[in-house]
Amino acid sequence: MLKIEANRDQPDTVVVYVQGPRSQSGVTEIESGVTENRYAQHTPAVKAVRAKTRKTESFRFNPNTASVEDLQRLGFSLKQAQSIDNYRQKGGRFRRKEDFAKSYVVADSVFERLEPFIDIPKLDINKADSASFDDLPGIGPYFAAKMVSYREELGGYSCTEQLKELWNFGDERYDKLSDLIECSEPANPLRLWTLPEDSLRLHPHIRYKSVAHGIVLYRDNNPSSEWTLEGLKNACVIDEEQYSKLRLCRISPPAP
Repeated sequence: MLKIEANRDQPDTVVVYVQGPRSQSGVTEIESGVTENRYAQHTPAVKAVRAKTRKTESFRFNPNTASVEDLQRLGFSLKQAQSIDNYRQKGGRFRRKEDFAKSYVVADSVFERLEPFIDIPKLDINKADSASFDDLPGIGPYFAAKMVSYREELGGYSCTEQLKELWNFGDERYDKLSDLIECSEPANPLRLWTLPEDSLRLHPHIRYKSVAHGIVLYRDNNPSSEWTLEGLKNACVIDEEQYSKLRLCRISPPAP
């Protein structure tokens, strides 16, 4: 066994003999050279010994995308790594670190060592498509489609809590996935202080012509230093519900 382990040959050295030209005496000259064979096939015995003596590493990894080779570097046997990969190939997904711990090939001691290195990216609700939303717990095709369409209406989500504004979404559904999502900057922050009346009406928190018209009148009759949501509410341009929803929106500041 020690002899097999001692014969580590990566890259393998191969002696190559090349037939050269004939000498003056008519004898063919043989030249030799050394080259590297980086793709040599090793015997099962060599592979087995190397697997047993492989140095265990710890590094940041996503259990949903780590290769079989990387999983072996992390300390899993080839069979265990292939089992994890088979689970993923069949549609399985580790949403949280705890999901990885529940895999039958992940021993408690292994998870305890690897837990600080597990890196499962959160889903950005401003970049996700409907299929990615559908993959979240408690979200089916209906809500996945609504999450995309509502994002378009808003011009991009300003915070994850805006998902609760969807009809029948609710706090309970949100709580089941809140730790799995994040929100980047919206593509189009609300230009409340510059949009014309017709464009303001398109925003889901304004909608009515009377409200959009009231915002324009408020802008025309007050200095920009007083252009605030509180000012609109105090002037009865928007009601309390509209105020609470608009507060969650990323609003472009008034032009100086």
